[in-house]
Amino acid sequence: MEITDVRIFPVNEKRVKAYASIVFDDCFIVRDLKVISIDNRTFVAMPSKKMKDGTFRDTVHPLNNSARQMVEASVLGAYEKEVNRVNGENLE
Repeated sequence: MEITDVRIFPVNEKRVKAYASIVFDDCFIVRDLKVISIDNRTFVAMPSKKMKDGTFRDTVHPLNNSARQMVEASVLGAYEKEVNRVNGENLE
């Protein structure tokens, strides 16, 4: 399994810094991953839905740590590139 595309959609919210979509093997897309920043820590949250009891449940998630690390590294790498691109445009 390979991540073949990552799209970043920056937002200006308190904790959510961007939404992301990732494509696996050019044939399967997962939308609405969140790049979240809390206490100088940035991480990726999987898509989720709110349950009747008010809790949230992931609708898509990696089944093992190596898959989670692959997704997180790809999304955070693309997020950093997007932040640098936007900051570079703002300097001009």
